[in-house]
Amino acid sequence: MVNWKSKQLGDVLLLANGFVLLLLVNLLASYYFVRLDLTEEKRFSIKAPTKALLEKLEAPVYIEVFLAGDLNPSFTRFQRSIKEILEEFRVYSNGKVRFVFTDPGTALGEKARNEFMQDLASRGIQPRNVIDNRDGQRLEKIIFPGALISYDGFETGVNLLKGNSAEGGSEGVINQAIEGVEYELANAIYKLSNTERKQIGLVKGHAELSGAAISSLTSALQDKFDVEEALLNDTKVLDAFDALIIAKPQQRFTEQEKFLLDQYLMKGGNLMFLIDKLEASADSASRDDYFAFPYDLNLDDQLFKYGFRINLDLIQDRAAALFPVVTGMAGNKPQIQLVDWPFFPLVNRYAEHEITRNIDAVLTRFVSSIDTVNVANVKRTPILFSSQYARTLTAPVRVSINDIRNNLKAQDFQQSYLPIAYLAEGSFPSLFKNRFIPEGIDESTTILESSKPARMILISDGDLACNDVNPRTGQAQTLGFDRFSNYTFANLDLLVNAVSWLVEDNGLLTARTKEVKIRPLNKEKVNQEKLYWQMLNVAGPIVLIVLFGIAWAFVRKKKFASF
Repeated sequence: MVNWKSKQLGDVLLLANGFVLLLLVNLLASYYFVRLDLTEEKRFSIKAPTKALLEKLEAPVYIEVFLAGDLNPSFTRFQRSIKEILEEFRVYSNGKVRFVFTDPGTALGEKARNEFMQDLASRGIQPRNVIDNRDGQRLEKIIFPGALISYDGFETGVNLLKGNSAEGGSEGVINQAIEGVEYELANAIYKLSNTERKQIGLVKGHAELSGAAISSLTSALQDKFDVEEALLNDTKVLDAFDALIIAKPQQRFTEQEKFLLDQYLMKGGNLMFLIDKLEASADSASRDDYFAFPYDLNLDDQLFKYGFRINLDLIQDRAAALFPVVTGMAGNKPQIQLVDWPFFPLVNRYAEHEITRNIDAVLTRFVSSIDTVNVANVKRTPILFSSQYARTLTAPVRVSINDIRNNLKAQDFQQSYLPIAYLAEGSFPSLFKNRFIPEGIDESTTILESSKPARMILISDGDLACNDVNPRTGQAQTLGFDRFSNYTFANLDLLVNAVSWLVEDNGLLTARTKEVKIRPLNKEKVNQEKLYWQMLNVAGPIVLIVLFGIAWAFVRKKKFASF
């Protein structure tokens, strides 16, 4: 007969109930996947579009990260953050994402090591020389803060160390790179796995940038989109494109072409304008009588209808790129010095937007200011600005390199944060509302007077998309590379992000809004309270153990003294 009041039976039933409960919890966990991130900024979470991308993977993704070995504390933190993100990728991809960390410096033999490093650099994984001080010694090491991603027979290199070097120094760049790891990895996986590529059209027929001058941007876009040339002569052909890019036109648009552009936008197409308002060239700036006059593009009324006006001016900025100037002669040889040229503003002031977040400075040349006009149902966002020490010169503008020799006065640069690029989204009005159809267009064509939801980007600098070409080899340089400073600015990142914003419907770009806060210790307070916290950490546990022992002895004495 079972004694239900038996303590032994009660213990057995309690143990059995525990096993059953554990089984039920595991069974529920197999159906309902839950992960909790208790950090304030959700640093260990990934965005919903990234999760959706990983869940749809049909084949394994192999990721080799070249950030290993003996690293300083900053890069060790960077490495740990990359590993945490990749762990999340592995979980949400159901194990399809597989990764390993490799140290390129461990290759056997100097020749093999150099060939390996050159191969990484050719894949876009640029080396970085890290200088560290340990035990009073100066140590230098070359690291490759990037990854090689392979999917279904295709592979691509990703540079993971991206950030604005002017914000917070090296620690700030590391923190910005940590914030961008998710997007850089997810974007690379998307480029390799996506089979339904968006169609991007480069408008031609008005002396726009072409050939080697725009090959860097074209090549970068082709990694993610299908890019083709587009002529404004057939509305059916234009409708096949998800976005059109008009990069530095120099010839007049006809009314027929403007109508086709307008109706393309009305149907929900997306447009990017990179327009020079004034015809200015650095090649002609050696002349004292050279003036920049406006282009006759016949686009002013159209842009005004959409809510914008590019002003007839050029911006000069104290924050500017370098340009070589002859400062004197030494015998028969000219003495050349690199000085800041205000007509080449360096843009480092951005709006808080997913396109521009954490990108480095952008190099512009002969850029104009932009004004806006109120248009119903259209939201406009300025994203690029001049520095706080700028000014505008109204056309015609004298553009002479000899003016650099004159000492520029700070009081002449009193205009601040002049907008030079805008985003617009919403329902745009048609330029041809209540107007006759232009000649050359079928008169039976129905004019759409208001657009479907569409997006537009306007940048008042066509040279932003123009890369330099090596005059000796004819090879195109990376967009944003400045041969005078030997530095690559973020022009390419900006434009690729901008095109992605125009056409991207999967929301992957939102991963760029991730924020990881730095919470540094107050060094002054640490020095003042150092002894106090040391004593607390050393003596505190001992005091707690002694107090616990006294309390326990008192309880036992009180308990057993009653007998």
